[in-house]
Amino acid sequence: MVIVDSPLQSVQYDLHIYYATLSEFSDKLEFKETRMPLSSRIDTAVRQALELTQGGHAPSKLADAVKYAVLPGGARIRPTILMSVAMACGDDKPGLTDAAAAALEIIHCASLVHDDLPCFDDAGARRGKPSVHIAYSQPLAVLSGDSLIILAFEILARQAHLDPMRSAQLIMSLARRTGMPNGICAGQGWESESQIDLRAYHRSKTAALFIAATEMGAIAAGHEPEAWYDLGAQIGEAFQVADDLRDALMDEATLGKPVGQDDLHGRPSAVAELGVDGATSRLSDILAGAIASIPSCPGEAALAGMVRKQAEMIMPRIPARYGT
Repeated sequence: MVIVDSPLQSVQYDLHIYYATLSEFSDKLEFKETRMPLSSRIDTAVRQALELTQGGHAPSKLADAVKYAVLPGGARIRPTILMSVAMACGDDKPGLTDAAAAALEIIHCASLVHDDLPCFDDAGARRGKPSVHIAYSQPLAVLSGDSLIILAFEILARQAHLDPMRSAQLIMSLARRTGMPNGICAGQGWESESQIDLRAYHRSKTAALFIAATEMGAIAAGHEPEAWYDLGAQIGEAFQVADDLRDALMDEATLGKPVGQDDLHGRPSAVAELGVDGATSRLSDILAGAIASIPSCPGEAALAGMVRKQAEMIMPRIPARYGT
């Protein structure tokens, strides 16, 4: 039994369990034909995609910076959700699913490179190592992020021969959740506004790529994406609230990146608006709604189990006595 005697220790312990359990859980999800662990399938797809940026007459420093931004990866949560949805819907074209998962993760990595720049978060560390602009310079960080964005769409275009219509839909979904007016670019843009709609801010900044995950998983397997919007939106909002709690309560050594960024930059957050107790209560409500929103599909029960497991992993155990 692990004993925690402070709110900070409680959240630190939960985060450790969260990443360990997510890794173990994703390894148990297997593709029915290849029996490949899901985490290995994602890693293979991402590494194959990165090979498109290497070799030839490419500038070596930029090529290295691009790989550095993606490898080794984090928990790969978004592609795990995407592949889980595709598998629940039949996963009849695994090549498309692999491409979609790699493209989504690479867009996420690009956003992290840009988020860490001095003009935004000015963060010196990411995933426990120096940020790209620290390791390679600001110009190369900008270029590596740009290169990854372009690569994501190239990956999807290269698989058009498998199903031109689905490929086009995947490109459209990822584009809408990356740019304006409701993608992650819009999420970053909200931070320059004098008045911020917290719900809209979170929906763009964090939920957008989770919406892309559920939509693109459905599209890759030949299902309509609209029914999957709510699941992605609620998972995304839950992760943002959980991230707000971690930013407010954890330390850099445990989290692997700078903390206290919301307060430092005057950004809106669930903790600033609702307090710790209120944000925790909000997180619980969102996760319950996410499970209830799963559309009917062949693998509905298995997918519900995955979402429940995710919910258990991200829910911080914060004592009710902690001040709001």
